[in-house]
Amino acid sequence: MEIPGPWTHEQAVVGDVRLHYVTAGDPDDPLVVLLHGFPEFWYSWRRQIPALADAGFRVVAPDMRGYNRSEKPHGVGSYGTDELVGDVVGLIEQFDRERAHVVGHDWGGVVAWETAIREPETVDSLAVLNAPHTGRYRDELRESAEQRRRSLYALYFQLPRLPEFTLGARGGTGVAAMLRATAAPGAFEEADLRRYREAACRPGALTAMLNYYRAAFREGVREEVSALLGGSRPDRRVRVPTLLVWGEQDAALSTELTEGLARWVPDLRVERFPEASHWVQNERPEAVNDLLSGFLGH
Repeated sequence: MEIPGPWTHEQAVVGDVRLHYVTAGDPDDPLVVLLHGFPEFWYSWRRQIPALADAGFRVVAPDMRGYNRSEKPHGVGSYGTDELVGDVVGLIEQFDRERAHVVGHDWGGVVAWETAIREPETVDSLAVLNAPHTGRYRDELRESAEQRRRSLYALYFQLPRLPEFTLGARGGTGVAAMLRATAAPGAFEEADLRRYREAACRPGALTAMLNYYRAAFREGVREEVSALLGGSRPDRRVRVPTLLVWGEQDAALSTELTEGLARWVPDLRVERFPEASHWVQNERPEAVNDLLSGFLGH
């Protein structure tokens, strides 16, 4: 069932995958692409879509590949960074644009970072919510025992089948429990959690969602091995104006990840919310909406 709201539901073949997305705003306004994280879907942006449309943007919020009503290609390799960035570029082209403002949270934030790094000519500006720059994150993993501890869940997600079972048991109660445990009280209403459970329990969805972590782990191992063998690390500089929004009560990501970014992101603005968790756009929607509208419209 489609979720009603001030948006339109659409589907299109983007590259090699069919994506479901919602759109809002005047078709002639500047394009903003909103990329959700794990374990959500486009609905993650329900409080931002109408606000950005009212601020003068054409907004598109996809279910990223593997999620909710979008196609779920088989195999870990279908969720590599090249494929995920290709979806963003293809979605921009779907709207007959050469460039867009790209906004991402959590996994969508990782994809947003990588889109700006790999395809800077397609990105007008970048806004990321509680997702680390990939180069900074890998440095922090090497240097910080605390961040390694916080990231242990990602190792658990490398296991076959067991994470799918624990998250999907009894109609996705594991997904709901994870969201509740990592958010401030009241961040998610029961109706929201029910929608996330239903989306995660679509056939093939949980494996597809977890394959983001599995593909990233494999890519990271290959990069580290290449560096040990004398290969050069990829250039991860971001050459577009960037806003980083961070809820400091993030259970999985330390606030230190917002520091030491100058060598990668010279044109950077950081806005921190000391009392907000990882789910900052749910907990501080009005403040986040004001930040995004002002930054993207600068």
